[in-house]
Amino acid sequence: MTEITREWLNFAEMDINSANYLLTMRPTPIEIICYHCQQCAEKALKAALVEHDIEPPKTHDLRELCQMCVELDATFQNLTAPFKELTSYGVSPRYPNGPELDERRMNEALKESRKVLDFVLSVLEEGTEA
Repeated sequence: MTEITREWLNFAEMDINSANYLLTMRPTPIEIICYHCQQCAEKALKAALVEHDIEPPKTHDLRELCQMCVELDATFQNLTAPFKELTSYGVSPRYPNGPELDERRMNEALKESRKVLDFVLSVLEEGTEA
């Protein structure tokens, strides 16, 4: 794994760790947690692109990033994360009048972003074993 790929993955880990840390706050900052979840998934997918020497596009669209990954490695089709919802957390929750978020959606975002990160890590680690 390249050094720049590791950097992207480290930033993804920081986002998921930040989201989990924020769970201890009262009131729970649901919008910010969802934002960090989206950022985790985005950076993980961009790490996969970088590992294949592809400059990641400046986008928050997880569906687009995942499709780019599928073109490099068909196993990315196994990601079934609700990218439409996670993608929306990249911008809209940071501003007033954003989407109405609740604990259920937050917990789903936490679960799905971790799933994306773990998947990318496993794919990239398998690639280094070959």
